[in-house]
Amino acid sequence: MSSAAIVSNLQNINPSSVIELFTLALDNSLHGATTVYRFHAGSSLKDNGEIVWAGNSYQRFPIKAEGFAFQKGQLPRPTLTVSNALGTITAILAAVNATTAGNDLTGATVTRIRTLARFIDAVNFPGNINPYGTPDSTAEFPQEIYKIDRKSAENREAVQFELAAVFDLAGIRAPQR
Repeated sequence: MSSAAIVSNLQNINPSSVIELFTLALDNSLHGATTVYRFHAGSSLKDNGEIVWAGNSYQRFPIKAEGFAFQKGQLPRPTLTVSNALGTITAILAAVNATTAGNDLTGATVTRIRTLARFIDAVNFPGNINPYGTPDSTAEFPQEIYKIDRKSAENREAVQFELAAVFDLAGIRAPQR
């Protein structure tokens, strides 16, 4: 992970846009599968669809993530609100419940990945040329990894999850050995 390239670019007079990507990884022991879902809330310049980062495709999907800021003396407990307009999240929840009854993705891993437009794969742009810079799959902010602590709301419009740091979950004691 080359954060030096990120810092250097952010200090420019005209830095490129920050690209925010999310992965949702299921745990086989909790959810009966090891499926990884990849989402982003933006759009690509090529076809206004998926974004390719480090060779992985992230599907365009309305996501609102907030609460990642650290407060003095407290770990962040971010929330992730995902559109349920097409029933995609409800379908994922139903598939998980079919294998492990009553599980609402609690314990699944959510990773927040942030990089800059100048570093994303060239296939995201017309002519497969990144006009902002040279693609670099190692240039990213430090990844933020959380576990889904609970599903806080679900309706036809959206599903909201409360996230927690891996060591901030109930029943986890530090140091764990």
